[in-house]
Amino acid sequence: MESKAVWKNALVGAGYVAGGYAAYRLITAQLRHYNFRNRVTVITGGSRGLGLLMARRLAAEGARLAICARSEQELNRAAQELRDRGADVLHYQCDLTDEQQLEDFFATVRYELGPVDVLINNAGLMQVGPVETQTERDVDEAMAIHFWAPLRAIQQVAPDMIRRGSGRIVNISSIGGKVAIPHMLPYCASKFALSGLSQAFRMELAKYGVYVTTVCPGLMRTGSPRHAWFKGRHRDEYTWFSVGGSLPGLSMNADVAAKQIINACRYGRAVITLSLPAKIAATLNVIAPEITAEAASIVAQLLPPPGGVGTTAVEGSASASRWSPSLLTLLSERAAIRNNEVLPQEIDQPTEPAPQV
Repeated sequence: MESKAVWKNALVGAGYVAGGYAAYRLITAQLRHYNFRNRVTVITGGSRGLGLLMARRLAAEGARLAICARSEQELNRAAQELRDRGADVLHYQCDLTDEQQLEDFFATVRYELGPVDVLINNAGLMQVGPVETQTERDVDEAMAIHFWAPLRAIQQVAPDMIRRGSGRIVNISSIGGKVAIPHMLPYCASKFALSGLSQAFRMELAKYGVYVTTVCPGLMRTGSPRHAWFKGRHRDEYTWFSVGGSLPGLSMNADVAAKQIINACRYGRAVITLSLPAKIAATLNVIAPEITAEAASIVAQLLPPPGGVGTTAVEGSASASRWSPSLLTLLSERAAIRNNEVLPQEIDQPTEPAPQV
């Protein structure tokens, strides 16, 4: 009888906690609701993929956009599309890993549009290959774009946000910033760093009415694998990466992800994890880290061994295989066209498998 009473009290207590948390979320959501109309919004890496999808959604809400990327051609296409949608958009070609170019970009935004209201640190780099092929330079490159560029961007906008007592900052980290992923050492190390940076800023800036959101997506169908860099047996590496990033169930519709990210920004959420597999992995890593580590080790044994091009990095677009592109990557190939990852005439036809080399 006593044990039943204990269980009953525990369930009642858990109910009160859950109800209280739900009420807290509802109240804070209403108090922190943010209207993006006429807000000066910077999206780094905004010319394609997830960045462009978020730009489209914010354009529909009347935000004044500033997007930057390295490719002038991609930027021009993205900016024209956004203007055709009625958006007020500034596009600026720059390499965010160059501190002077980053500073010049934000100076231009302030001059042309005014102080930044919303900053979305989205620009990224994917390097894939076994640990034997990864170098310190790879880690430096990943840290430059995933850690130092977001830090410097936040430093550019935070003073104005603090003075106004209002602002939103979104840092696109990854499930790889919560749980290490085999064959992605530089990416995971730098995304872990970004997650820590983002959550630290969240604690410090909330008192000023500036809310920082850390986003940890799993695999998304953006069409981006062709722009990732692969080492070792690069064709085999590209195959598992691109197929996994295309299959429903393993990967998430990128436009749905963009919608959830914008809503998290709107309501000042602290951390969101996107896709069911990513949520499961993050939860298991917390409650059963040993099991998670063992499972990841088994996965690592199934991935391609070292060899091939060794430490030379080959872009995904030059790493086609018998299985990629194919019907297994069809959703990702279609997304690549929709999301400005590639021009329609440049897409590989999945019905004609490329020969193995």
